[in-house]
Amino acid sequence: MYSIRHSEKQDIEQIRQLYAEPSNYSATLQAPFPSQEKWEARLTPTNNTYSLVAVQGTEVLGQLGLHLESNLRRKHVASIGMAVKSSTRRQGVGDALLLAAIDLAEQWQAICRIELSVYTDNLPALALYEKHGFIKEGLCKNYAFRNGQFSDVYMMARCKQIQP
Repeated sequence: MYSIRHSEKQDIEQIRQLYAEPSNYSATLQAPFPSQEKWEARLTPTNNTYSLVAVQGTEVLGQLGLHLESNLRRKHVASIGMAVKSSTRRQGVGDALLLAAIDLAEQWQAICRIELSVYTDNLPALALYEKHGFIKEGLCKNYAFRNGQFSDVYMMARCKQIQP
């Protein structure tokens, strides 16, 4: 079984390797051959960024970044990005990471809108996000260059109802 926790310095190399998997860098905005320095800088804790990992023992199975907006008029908004190790997909790792991030955002950070972008051909990710209340808000044509061509993404968001 695995557990969810905040990433730590000793996880950086495994997170770098996770995003170095071709299926992960082609499903995210990451590029091939990520450097250790880039990931150390990216995973340095800040007041508005959380990095959650799913771990089994010392092995990192997946990572989710949760970025809280700093603009005063968007302090109720966060965005996420995630990847799961190819060998552990469809075992609930992404589901557990997403649930933990939603709980952290909505129950502890007063976030009522979580945003993400997902490639239109990433059907497993689309199903996961829709399962957890994310809806497609728009289509961005030619959003990013990957695998030698421009690709489209859906902009999705989950909005928590605010009680009066």
